[in-house]
Amino acid sequence: MSPHQDNIMIGIDDVRTAAARLDGHITATPLLALPALEELCGAPVLCKAENLQKTGSFKLRGALNHVLSLSRDERAGGIIAASSGNHAQAIAWAARLVGTYAVVVVPADAPQAKVHAAQALGAEVVHYARGGEDRDAIVAALARERGLAVVPSANSEQVIAGGGTVAAEILAETDQVSTLVVPVGGGGLAAGCAVAAKALSPNMRVVGVEPEHGADTVLSLRQGRRVSIPIPATIADGLTHATPAPLPFAINQALLDQVVTVGDAEIVEAMAAAFAHLKVVVEPSGACALAAVMCGRIEIFSGTIGVVLSGGNIAWTTFRSLVGRAETAGGDRGVPGLHAGSVQRAASTP
Repeated sequence: MSPHQDNIMIGIDDVRTAAARLDGHITATPLLALPALEELCGAPVLCKAENLQKTGSFKLRGALNHVLSLSRDERAGGIIAASSGNHAQAIAWAARLVGTYAVVVVPADAPQAKVHAAQALGAEVVHYARGGEDRDAIVAALARERGLAVVPSANSEQVIAGGGTVAAEILAETDQVSTLVVPVGGGGLAAGCAVAAKALSPNMRVVGVEPEHGADTVLSLRQGRRVSIPIPATIADGLTHATPAPLPFAINQALLDQVVTVGDAEIVEAMAAAFAHLKVVVEPSGACALAAVMCGRIEIFSGTIGVVLSGGNIAWTTFRSLVGRAETAGGDRGVPGLHAGSVQRAASTP
């Protein structure tokens, strides 16, 4: 047991409560097989397609669970959140569902496709200068002035529990997954999945993945405390956190087996592979976990590898440009960037 185990504030009952709240409101997303990876890895790979979730990402699970846990008066006053894009859309959708008003605070350089989608769902958008203004201070001030309830993107027990329903759904569908690979931004999805996975399948390994230029969780785990890094420069715009959120970090410190990193070029190759073989569009942040499996960052034990494709919100022109470059570099190999023997193999099961 990790020495940090006592820091865990949520458990499987919270995930089950979240699943009951969300029932009928979200999509039970499919598990998709990727035969090309199975052949190369020597193990089956199942991808949890949260890019097919309502609003295009897993974020709806946590955001809606938090909003539905608010009192009627809190909901009536409106809600507010900071987001790089996907949480903003989730907040807007949740607000529309419960009949309230949403304000989202997003960086001025956020992808316009995500910002416009939040606006189309009825959210009021407030921009801030990334690196020059404190988004949390802006959120706090607006919440205080306008009586809005804050819905954190990661640092909330309800948001984490909602994210945990991703792993719970995987394990309800199959008992073959021995390693679960999840992208890490603020850390809420990884924390929720780790809580659910370790409770429902105690021997399962849970591995987080960050972009190599946004490795705030890797560095924080190495130092045993939350550290801050410069604003990350990566195509994975949903994972550009400068420091892990406190509550998810405590859980991830206790439960994650490992956190690895991937480069932008590897992320793009995973996007191309998902499009070529699964016939789905995955945004850079959503492709990080798949990239880690493709490029050999994950040790392969017996059993199936579960991969969370966390989102698919990307402008088609951007997707086409990125994937087009990967396909050009990959030639006719079928799956860009994959070479036989590129994946590490473990000598025995854990």
